[in-house]
Amino acid sequence: LAVKDPTAVERANLLNMAKLSIKGLIESALSFGRTLDSDYPPLQQFFVVMEHCLKHGLKVRKSFLSYNKTIWGPLELVEKLYPEAEEIAASVRDLPGLKTPLGRARAWLRLALMQKKMADYLRCLIIQRDLLSEFYEYHALMMEEEGAVIVGLLVGLNVIDANLCVKGEDLDSQVGVIDFSMYLKSDDDIGGKERNVQIAAILDQKNYVEELNRQLNSTVSSLHARVDSLEKSNTKLIEELAIAKNNIIKLQEENHQLRSENTLILMKTQHHLEATKVDVEAELQTYKHSRQGLDEMYNEARRQLREESQLRQDMENELVVQVSMKHEIEIAMKLLEKDIHEKQDTLIGLRQQLDEVKAINMEMYQKLQVSEDAMKEKNEIIGRLEDKTNQINATMKQLEQRLHQAEKAQKEAEAEDEKLKQEYMTKSESLQKEFSQKEKQLLQLETDLKIEKEWRQTLEDDLQKEKETVSHLRVETQEIMNLKKEFLKLQEKNKQLKRICQDQEAALEELASKLSESKLKIEDIKEANKALQGQVWLKDKEATHCKLCEKEFSLSKRKHHCRNCGEIFCNACSDNELPLPSSPKPVRVCDSCHAILIQRCSSNVP
Repeated sequence: LAVKDPTAVERANLLNMAKLSIKGLIESALSFGRTLDSDYPPLQQFFVVMEHCLKHGLKVRKSFLSYNKTIWGPLELVEKLYPEAEEIAASVRDLPGLKTPLGRARAWLRLALMQKKMADYLRCLIIQRDLLSEFYEYHALMMEEEGAVIVGLLVGLNVIDANLCVKGEDLDSQVGVIDFSMYLKSDDDIGGKERNVQIAAILDQKNYVEELNRQLNSTVSSLHARVDSLEKSNTKLIEELAIAKNNIIKLQEENHQLRSENTLILMKTQHHLEATKVDVEAELQTYKHSRQGLDEMYNEARRQLREESQLRQDMENELVVQVSMKHEIEIAMKLLEKDIHEKQDTLIGLRQQLDEVKAINMEMYQKLQVSEDAMKEKNEIIGRLEDKTNQINATMKQLEQRLHQAEKAQKEAEAEDEKLKQEYMTKSESLQKEFSQKEKQLLQLETDLKIEKEWRQTLEDDLQKEKETVSHLRVETQEIMNLKKEFLKLQEKNKQLKRICQDQEAALEELASKLSESKLKIEDIKEANKALQGQVWLKDKEATHCKLCEKEFSLSKRKHHCRNCGEIFCNACSDNELPLPSSPKPVRVCDSCHAILIQRCSSNVP
């Protein structure tokens, strides 16, 4: 024979005992025919069996004094899972005679039976097996299927009415012993099957009546709530009716006022339309005059631009001539000063000049880069200005289109006004029926007037913007002219500096080889200067003819003046040339004193 699990045998025995005790309690209570007291033996045996079922598989809890094993712990969880059980738990804790957890658990079972909710409370416990695992072993009756079967059997106890007095009993010291003699069969039980069938029918009827009572109570409560809501809504509807009546009276009065105001508005609109026609015509005339003025201003600006461009070209040509003359004069003066005052310290000065020239070259290279960047920015500004001029032309075209549209809208408005006058004379009797149509027409007229005003404002704004753009363009053109002049000046300075740098580099290379020759010529010049110190430089007005060829000075025959002797020669007669290391070209020299000749402007040339 296979050995059975002792825990499974215990669970089966407890389940059978629970079946017998519940069945015996129900049968005896129905045969007893009244509410049960706490002294009723089957009821006492039922509570003992329930204690044994709840105690099966309980975990031992350690305390400070001893080991504790009670069923109050799992029963206390019910109030957290089932809110209606809070009253039972509170009343059990408030009982004065109970001192042990077992006594509180017994009182809790009795109160749950009186409420007829013991099955519901235990069903909540069985569902939450995670919480029960803290109090019971895995093989306990409450953790297995037998616990669910017992909960199902407890539903039948809702038939019993119990009236138990918990306050005076000594529940802490009761001994829970099962009396098996009550559950043994006898001859009387065999003969009472018919009675059991009648009792079952009575129980079914009682359960049906209780369920009907519960449903009726729920329907009555819902009906009461509906009646209350209907009464509230009825009072609200009565108040809203009174408010609506008052609003209807006010609206009728307002309707009469609006009709009277409508007639006044019709008269005012007719006068207003006549005034607006006059204003629109005057505005059109002013716009046409302003358009003509703008065209004239634009043509004048273009003509001025052309004249200024021609003047700029002429000035550039003159500047080139003057700069070349000035450059030659400056080179001659520098050469004279260097030859007379700084011939002794030439070697030391040349070394210093080498360093300075290198620094100047670096600075000029940087300035060149800056000037090139500035030129790029100015070219971008010129492109933007051209784009702006194109935009102005486009806006002028758009304004012309808007003028044509405004004239068309004016003609349409005049036609509509004539139609309205005719309809007003013919249909004076049917004003009340066509009241709504005329209101719509009034709204359309008002919108048309607003649109015309907006067109007028937009046209004025566009005119002002065009004037501002024209003024801005003039200022920008002037700035561009100034920038071009500055750029040309910078280019000229750059060329001059480049030439100076090249001259200085060539001079530094040639000075070392020609120092001996220059010293000898300088001594000859000094001797000639000593001999001719008393001579005077002639004035430009007096010097009109060359001393050698005795021909009049002109553009082809320019004046060359000797600084030492004061004689004036033409460029054809002064053929003696002297090469210098500091200048790329040879210098003209006087025939008498061999000094350097200076070119002078003739009196005939402006």
